[in-house]
Amino acid sequence: MTNATNRRGFLNAVGVAAAFPTIVPARALGREGGAAPSERIGLGVIGYGPRCTYDLGPMLAQPDVRCVAVCDVQASRRDAAKDRVDKHNGDTSCAAIRDFRELLDREDVDAVLIATGDHWHAHATILAARAGKDVYSEKPCGLTLDLCRQVADVINETGRVFQAGTQRRSVPNFRYAVDLARSGKLGKLKTLYASVYYPSIVSQWYPTQPTPAKDVVEWDLWLGPSPWRPYNEAYVKGGWRAHYDFESGARLLDWGAHTVDLCQWANDADATGPVSFEPSETNIKATYANGVELIIDFLKEPFGDRGPNWITALGTCPVRFVGEDGWVETGDNGGVEVQPDGLKASLKDLPSGAHDSGLDVGAHARNWLDCIKTREKPAANAEVMRNSHSACHAAAASWILGRKLDFDPATGTITNDEEADGLRTRPFREQWKV
Repeated sequence: MTNATNRRGFLNAVGVAAAFPTIVPARALGREGGAAPSERIGLGVIGYGPRCTYDLGPMLAQPDVRCVAVCDVQASRRDAAKDRVDKHNGDTSCAAIRDFRELLDREDVDAVLIATGDHWHAHATILAARAGKDVYSEKPCGLTLDLCRQVADVINETGRVFQAGTQRRSVPNFRYAVDLARSGKLGKLKTLYASVYYPSIVSQWYPTQPTPAKDVVEWDLWLGPSPWRPYNEAYVKGGWRAHYDFESGARLLDWGAHTVDLCQWANDADATGPVSFEPSETNIKATYANGVELIIDFLKEPFGDRGPNWITALGTCPVRFVGEDGWVETGDNGGVEVQPDGLKASLKDLPSGAHDSGLDVGAHARNWLDCIKTREKPAANAEVMRNSHSACHAAAASWILGRKLDFDPATGTITNDEEADGLRTRPFREQWKV
């Protein structure tokens, strides 16, 4: 890919709204005659942690992908990423980079996998899109409601191909359950159930430790847009989770980015969202304009007692769609349960539970890569992400403040509560304003 911005120009662009996409070669994107299967997409990786190890393997396995550069602010993770990619490529040519802006300057990077901590997802996506890169971003795709909407706006403005890492949109059992809900065989939909971890916000910070040298951990860049605070190695080793500055929506988006998203899809609501949110001790009840209720159910333990709404044997991240004539539930073990028995007996090819999670991630990545070539919108495109993530953020605001909120999904605003509407955004450090 040709990147028209140089290093200085890119840095000058940080913090301004106007930017321009660069031109991606037709041979890489399938335009003007189409790309042969052997044509490869140059992949860059931003952030190499546990989630990235899950995503990257299936991407490297694609025959039309070559990872050319990896980036992380931690030297140990940088080295591990390069070692993995070099072993896969059979050479030592993969670049290991500390500052992701240098990766975005590379002409051989056509697309990026963003798998940093939550607080970097939206900013890295916006800067990558403005640098002319297509983006696969891990979820949650934005730390705030406004950032999720801004990501979608920038993707549309730049014409990039964006895929959110909500891979259950590409997993057969979840697709089966959604298709069943949308088919009318359950009758008119009444209630949707989305499971989430019990929300939480950590109020205490780790004690100050000496800041390492930049070539070990570049702490200021790790913090990025978040407010500055003293270094502690626990943050960079995963201890950032549940800290308000670093994680989205009181942890509600950890699962909600998947499960609320699937409920949106089942309700044919990808272009909209609920119009009200009301919290309780055990759930948040959201209501759509069409009268369908969405129950965002708090699970204190992923495999523990889930109460009357769930079948424990179906695994993590379960969803249930209830209609006037029946219901369907599915979860991460790949199985699907349907009631009543008469409806269940009438269905063909009901998923049994046997599945390969690596193939599931690979299918989602494959969908993104195919769309890079055709320039079509992937399954979890920016508009889908904007509305499902916005619903999660509005739900989190209702839980944080402990009161019912009215929401306008068209504008992404909370209409009955000025304090709650203020939670749509956060202050970011000046040098990282996008």
